[in-house]
Amino acid sequence: MNTENTMQDKVKEIVKKYKGDKSALVAILQDVQDEYRYLPKEALLTIHEQMDIPMARVYEVATFYDAFSLTPRGRFIIEVCTGTTCHVQGGMNLLDTFERSLRINCGETTEDGLFSVDRVGCLGCCSIAPVVRVNDTIHPQMTQDEIPRVLRTYMAKRYGR
Repeated sequence: MNTENTMQDKVKEIVKKYKGDKSALVAILQDVQDEYRYLPKEALLTIHEQMDIPMARVYEVATFYDAFSLTPRGRFIIEVCTGTTCHVQGGMNLLDTFERSLRINCGETTEDGLFSVDRVGCLGCCSIAPVVRVNDTIHPQMTQDEIPRVLRTYMAKRYGR
């Protein structure tokens, strides 16, 4: 069985879970992104076909929300808060250090597919600023000196340690 058929089957299963309800498009896209860490073109085409929604509408929703990505994302998504409080306390310096350490720019993914780095406007954690979120884990009062340790922790998780 080839990869495209497997993807089509998985996406069809996700659409079926929502009974093809057109108002569930965002939820379906979220589930697809959870499965593949981005929204592959083939998945968007399958959604379009299965739900009888114009491809332009599927693409419009997929590109409107910052939470969705049309390019592969890393296993670990590093979000550096650059809201006012975090910015004042060095958020941009943290972002620069992550970019240099991983040799990628904001919005990119490492070649090995392990890390993606993004800048976010606010994570709502001002009292523990500056903060970085890696997937669902908040790292409070982050300093540049802690970045190598944080990266090593997630690198170790890659190999199940």
